[in-house]
Amino acid sequence: MKILDLHHAQITVPKGMEKQARRFYCGVLGLPEIEKPASLQGRGGFWLRAGEKEVHVGTEDGVDRSKTKAHLAYLVDDLSAWRKCLQENGVQVLESVPIPGYERLEFRDPFGNRVELIQQTKP
Repeated sequence: MKILDLHHAQITVPKGMEKQARRFYCGVLGLPEIEKPASLQGRGGFWLRAGEKEVHVGTEDGVDRSKTKAHLAYLVDDLSAWRKCLQENGVQVLESVPIPGYERLEFRDPFGNRVELIQQTKP
């Protein structure tokens, strides 16, 4: 018995903010939306594809996302271009503690979720 892989991770946004979340995650970050099963569509939120993985965006209120270290880290191929894209879209970029073999940055999405972008510098 073993865990084979990570299938998906879920983040949340406040209820009623799906339109704004789609604009950020699909528009700014360019993640494609994938169809959510009909049996779950009435629960709000939407699903995204990130490489071979899924990101499920759910809805919930009463969460202070700005106070948590919990986050998703997206592997990218051009961190400098992403830094510029984020800044052009009014996103405050935060520098991350260095990790050998990687460059990375962090930011908070418009809903307070912490996000990391990471690029490998050595194979």
